[in-house]
Amino acid sequence: MSSQDQKFFDVFILVIGGLVAVAIGLIVTARSIGAATQNQWVREYPIYAKAVSERLQPAGQLAQPGEPGSEPPPVAAAAAPVAAPLSGPQVFNQACNACHGAGIAGAPKLGDKGAWAPRIAQGADTLHKHALEGYQGKTGVMPAKGGWANLSDAEVAAAVDYMVSQSR
Repeated sequence: MSSQDQKFFDVFILVIGGLVAVAIGLIVTARSIGAATQNQWVREYPIYAKAVSERLQPAGQLAQPGEPGSEPPPVAAAAAPVAAPLSGPQVFNQACNACHGAGIAGAPKLGDKGAWAPRIAQGADTLHKHALEGYQGKTGVMPAKGGWANLSDAEVAAAVDYMVSQSR
């Protein structure tokens, strides 16, 4: 190796070392400034302070029988809201449209008279049964209740009736 090459490597190593030292200095300075200002701001932020105080509240209270205040607080019975059954169009938009809107898995599209005609000819009872229990035919698969087990039988039947009415 020539002396020129050696000088180049020495200078190159010095420059790289200097750049690394400057980068480390900048990182240390940024972290110290950020830590000081960010921690102070976070501690003074009212939402943060409230969340911390809520987390520090005791989870319960120990009460010995016979001591004043040892009676459990009265628990109000929560009335479960009774949801009104969904209409056919509502069920279609929430559950059925995913497949019957795009024709996925062989599902007949809403309004496609040609695809619905042979199904409608089978009768409403058969259509309801296939929608409720599921069906696998030549053209595709219908999962039970369209995969929405939380729907009632009446809601599924209303959705089928809606699709039939839109496809005659």
